[in-house]
Amino acid sequence: MLCEFVLNKKKTFFSHIRRNSVRCTSARVGAEQKMSDKKRSKRRKDEYTGPGGAEVEIEKPAKEEYTIAKWIKKNVPTKKTKFLNHHVEYFTASKALDALMASKFAQGEQCLFPTREIAIDFLDTMLTHKFFHRAKKVPVSDAELRRGKKPVDEKTDDEKTVKKRQTADKPKDDKASADDTESGVAVESTKSDKPVEKKKRKIRLDMHPDQVFVDGAEAYVWIYDPIPMHYWLFGALVVVGAIVVCLFPLWPPMIRKGVYYLSIAAAGFLVFILGLAALRFIVFCIIWVLTGSKHHVWIFPNLTEDVGFFASFWPLYTHEYRDGSGSDKSKKKKHKKDKDSDAEDDPNVTALEPEKN
Repeated sequence: MLCEFVLNKKKTFFSHIRRNSVRCTSARVGAEQKMSDKKRSKRRKDEYTGPGGAEVEIEKPAKEEYTIAKWIKKNVPTKKTKFLNHHVEYFTASKALDALMASKFAQGEQCLFPTREIAIDFLDTMLTHKFFHRAKKVPVSDAELRRGKKPVDEKTDDEKTVKKRQTADKPKDDKASADDTESGVAVESTKSDKPVEKKKRKIRLDMHPDQVFVDGAEAYVWIYDPIPMHYWLFGALVVVGAIVVCLFPLWPPMIRKGVYYLSIAAAGFLVFILGLAALRFIVFCIIWVLTGSKHHVWIFPNLTEDVGFFASFWPLYTHEYRDGSGSDKSKKKKHKKDKDSDAEDDPNVTALEPEKN
């Protein structure tokens, strides 16, 4: 009886061990299968699936490509505009090629770009390595520019232009025609004296279906955006400064005392600046109310402006008299110049002519 009991115990023990081993092996196989599925589904950034499901590996950029990219970003002029609701910088292909062919990379017997075609092929390989991508220029119409302010239909704009042309082409009265014949020479002389203005058009960028580098007025949007060296230096200084501040209890007593007095002086200077800003605002409001919004007097007008330390306290005051009839044309012109960063000269548009009265 005792032997049978021991044998049964041994059987149950070994059966438990076999079950646990089977469970462990099945769990391990399942985990390995999941890991393999994750590795298959996860693609590397420098790989993509080609036609037929074949994986095509893209070569890593060479050192020369990074050098040329940095040189182009530094020496070739760029413009800013919107691309798919994002502010981007782009350059023109012809300007980049002209700058490269006039640079040190196209000079000498063993130069990198002996011909313009080789430079085009090199920039095309840079495009495949995602330094930049090709975009097409889409001119923005006046209706789209005004759409943010007032909803304007394109049909109404066309009708207005047609009506203006019809009214300009209509024959005038006899008196008006006689006056025109008498003063025709004077009108022509005034027209010729006025400088010819080139019309600039606003553009936006859209993705181009053919991602190839082409010589011409094509736009190429920068993707390559290296982190400047001074960013790394400032980041390292911030980390070191944080560590030094954390070790403040270990500083010598003289240094800790000096830092304490400096912090009190900095806090007092900050309170002084805030009080001065509040005082200048109160003085401005009092004079503005007493003079009926005609006299504008500011104490330290550059105190809150983005200028240097000493320039913030000079001049001591400014006084301006406004009678309410002046216009802000100069401010509007300046604001318009700032907005024209994505405007381009349109060679297909003729020069603007002065309107006929």
